[in-house]
Amino acid sequence: MYENFYGLKYKPFSLLPDPDFLFLSSKHSVALSMLEYSLAGQAGFCAITGEIGSGKTTLIRALLRRIGRDVTLGLISNTHSSHTDLAAWSLAAFGQSMPSGGGADVYQALMLFLIDEYSAGRRCVLIVDEAQNLTLESLEELRLLSNINSERDLLLQIILVGQPQLLEKLRSPELSQFAQRISISYHLTPLSFAETQLYINHRLSVAGASRPLFSELAVGGAQYYAGGVPRLINSICDMALVYGFAESRETIDLDIVLKVVADRQESGVAGFVETGKPSDPAVASAIAALVHTSRQGAPVAPEPSKPPMANKEPVMPAEAVRSPARLAVNGLSTETVRSRASTIRTVSSATDRSSPSENVKTSSAPAGPRLEKLTEADLDLRLGNLPERRPTAQRLPLPNQGVSWFRRTFGLPARSRS
Repeated sequence: MYENFYGLKYKPFSLLPDPDFLFLSSKHSVALSMLEYSLAGQAGFCAITGEIGSGKTTLIRALLRRIGRDVTLGLISNTHSSHTDLAAWSLAAFGQSMPSGGGADVYQALMLFLIDEYSAGRRCVLIVDEAQNLTLESLEELRLLSNINSERDLLLQIILVGQPQLLEKLRSPELSQFAQRISISYHLTPLSFAETQLYINHRLSVAGASRPLFSELAVGGAQYYAGGVPRLINSICDMALVYGFAESRETIDLDIVLKVVADRQESGVAGFVETGKPSDPAVASAIAALVHTSRQGAPVAPEPSKPPMANKEPVMPAEAVRSPARLAVNGLSTETVRSRASTIRTVSSATDRSSPSENVKTSSAPAGPRLEKLTEADLDLRLGNLPERRPTAQRLPLPNQGVSWFRRTFGLPARSRS
């Protein structure tokens, strides 16, 4: 109907589980990998679950295309609570005729078929779709069918596909043995807004579209009401293209999507995740916020706040040498350290400040004490978290001070003190 108007070859949003339109989101890609691994790894039981319309059946159809000739496949797609004889249903799924006898004959025929296939080098895989409809007794019968497998040889693999109710049944105490035999399980979750946008454009591209047909806000409206469920997204987008074709709209905007939702709500068969009225301003605000959040991306987590630093001046390495409070002493008392540190800083007050050109006589006074330089062996400098304290410089009385540093450097004789 609208294919020629939008330049499409096929209907992009059909509700049929067509594997040609399979969009491998991160979740669907993992689920398909799980299914393939269960076949390659010869897992006895594999369970794939998801909400209604999440794309489980489409995944199974895609898996069927990837199975090689060494696998004999049986598919039970129409399960019901009245299905009690699972052996008969399994035999029919593999295309085998039903024996005329009772349940024992059916079980014997199934076992002989599996053995024949195994002898021919083929593995038998039984897929049970909509497995949540099976009763606890039927699920237990499936477990008993797996007893056909010998200790080393796997004759039958079973893949269960169903809605979340299947998980609830498998958690029941009656099926604890069954749950222990499930090697691989995965649950499909709804699509995010970014995935929904990719999903819509993917299906349009497969259908032959050369450009995006839905605006960003229109995708946001479909995501808001569909809740990321692919089947609901298809339902909204398909009718949106019909409405757009009727109004000769080349691009589907949010207004058309809201019209589709409003008409479906009035008919009483909407079935959407969100039930808000499209005329409600809060709905438009929520859709705009959804699109805006996707544009901004995930918020960056703030860095953890650091504790406030005390109002202290930075201590430089040289300051640590001058501060006795920051010295860890090996074998020296605090008084000795303080005295030696002050001695290093002190300049003799008795040093001669006279001009070197004066004629002076050598002093007969005995030479004063020499300044002792501390070595690394005396002091172990460690900048710890000790409280900083700047001691006031003390000038030690140095009687009988000898020749000044200036006179020693330039070879001048000491001045007489007489």
